[in-house]
Amino acid sequence: MTQLSPDSILALDAVALTGAVRAGTLSPVAVTEAYLDRIATRDETVRAWEYLSPGQVLEAARALLARGPQGALAGLPIAVKDVIATHDMPTGYGNVSYAGTRPVCDAPCVALSRAADGLVLGKSVSTEFAMASPGKTRNPFDPARTPGGSSSGSCAAVGAGMALLGFGTQTAGSVIRPASYCGVVGYKPTHGLINTAEVKVLAQSLDTIGLLTRTVADAALVASVLGRRPDLMPEGTVTGLRIGLFHTAPFDKAGPGTLAALEHAHRALSGAGHRVSVLPVPDWFEHSHLAHHRVMGFEVTSALAFERLSPQVHMTDMTRDFLAAKAGVSAEDYDAALAFRDLHARKLADLMADVDVLLAPAAPDVAPLGLGATGDPVFNTPWTLFRMPAITVPALRWQGLPVGVQVIGARHADRKTLAAAQAIEAALDYGWTAA
Repeated sequence: MTQLSPDSILALDAVALTGAVRAGTLSPVAVTEAYLDRIATRDETVRAWEYLSPGQVLEAARALLARGPQGALAGLPIAVKDVIATHDMPTGYGNVSYAGTRPVCDAPCVALSRAADGLVLGKSVSTEFAMASPGKTRNPFDPARTPGGSSSGSCAAVGAGMALLGFGTQTAGSVIRPASYCGVVGYKPTHGLINTAEVKVLAQSLDTIGLLTRTVADAALVASVLGRRPDLMPEGTVTGLRIGLFHTAPFDKAGPGTLAALEHAHRALSGAGHRVSVLPVPDWFEHSHLAHHRVMGFEVTSALAFERLSPQVHMTDMTRDFLAAKAGVSAEDYDAALAFRDLHARKLADLMADVDVLLAPAAPDVAPLGLGATGDPVFNTPWTLFRMPAITVPALRWQGLPVGVQVIGARHADRKTLAAAQAIEAALDYGWTAA
């Protein structure tokens, strides 16, 4: 078995690392030790982890080595967001009242990862109940800035080189936006592609498990396992993409970093032989933000009814205020919002008829200064409402901080969207390095 240095192991992406572990040229124990050492070096500053037990993961790695890893995710070091159930690790939902809770089973995404020989390193920090109240995590590029939310720990762990896969969840923008802030790929699949059982529900019409990875190919690999769809892995290089540049309304919220990322992407993609055309933003599009607010508001106040109504659950004032604001949505408003979604999803499909994917902002700008808020999901909520696949692809560093662009595909066209995102990733040539 080849003896790679820890730095050489940490330099491998998921596709290369799992291939080497399956081939027997790389030990899953060596992988685990390299990542635990990286965590020991970086997490005092980044604070991405809610729960870590080095002895526990090393025992799992030794058992994997003994039986001979052959799964598609062999040896893959994984961070699991704290709202996703793990039978052997606490799942506290980012809330003090649930701290230390031990579910009796793994969520399907965790169970399938382990069955494919992946290794769960620990639980990553989530905002409280995956909403707005921040956890302890810092941005790996600048600890004075937010990593985003709610998938803060998973994004920061991958961005800092402490994991190769982070599980996130998205109800508004909680995968796509923090991925941009932390310089990683964030993949929010078509709603329902990855099973959300045993995940703390906020809004059943919106909640989606997302993947935080180093490359688009890594995300496709994991999605092919968790979605039980091997054809999600792109084959070959896509050429001559038809890309619709979409200035998501309200576009005046786009700051200089995001504007630079979109301009860079336009130039790079055109130079690589892809056709980029500006698509008009329909007048109705801005109303999708209100529709999302109403769908989320009506569903979350039911999903968190116990937490909202029970005095024995302690929550931050920010979370209580958030739930109080959402509780004002009536059943009539909710039904109208669902009808709006269904009608305008068809109009959006017509708008995209002559393009392969849309290219849009992933976040308003680079990660904002301060740790009291997680950033604005304004450029994410429409695509979550319409339940379409979306992928953050890192585009450039603006004044030393990463900023990404968002690739959006037609609903259920995840294979095509991943292939397009991989071609866009190649043209942008971001040059990933751990923060």
